[in-house]
Amino acid sequence: ASIAAIERDLFKAGWSKRQVSKALGEFSPAGLGAQTPKPKPEFRVREIVLYITMFIMLYLSSYHLGSLFFQFVNLTFPDASYTDYGDIVGRNIRLNMSALLVAFPVFLLVAVKIAKHIKLEPLQRASPVRIWLTYLTLAIATCVLAGNFIALLDSFLTGELSIAFVLKVLIVAGIAGGLFSYYLWLIRTDYELIAE
Repeated sequence: ASIAAIERDLFKAGWSKRQVSKALGEFSPAGLGAQTPKPKPEFRVREIVLYITMFIMLYLSSYHLGSLFFQFVNLTFPDASYTDYGDIVGRNIRLNMSALLVAFPVFLLVAVKIAKHIKLEPLQRASPVRIWLTYLTLAIATCVLAGNFIALLDSFLTGELSIAFVLKVLIVAGIAGGLFSYYLWLIRTDYELIAE
């Protein structure tokens, strides 16, 4: 049967357009009307470890980068209620720098390794691990952005809005918004390349 006839039969049976596209998209024309299954990405434990490591290092790097910027805001707009404020900020800067100097290079190394692997095997763009963790990152970034703006609105409504607080909200929005934008673009690009 032709693809068009199969589509008509599936639609008549109550399949949605998305279900039909997905089911028929798993087959590739192999000449003379025969249908051959398309290859699927392999599921490897090594890949799970690489992706989990990469995303954990990304989250750590993002958190400590934001915290480092927070400390610079704290230095610029010090809280007079603390007597040892400079020591606290200094300790936090050292901790954040230490975390960034370890987590970010690990993130980059693993990301480069994954990118090389995908270049050799483009089918791995459709890896379930890659897709799940990318969507998880989008969800986390969305929740952080929502919480950030809730805190901003609450501070505004209670009349406790300060320059330092607004700067911290902008820092969080910049980091979470950047991650959200990048990974949304990445997932859309992956789907376009997979569909070709």
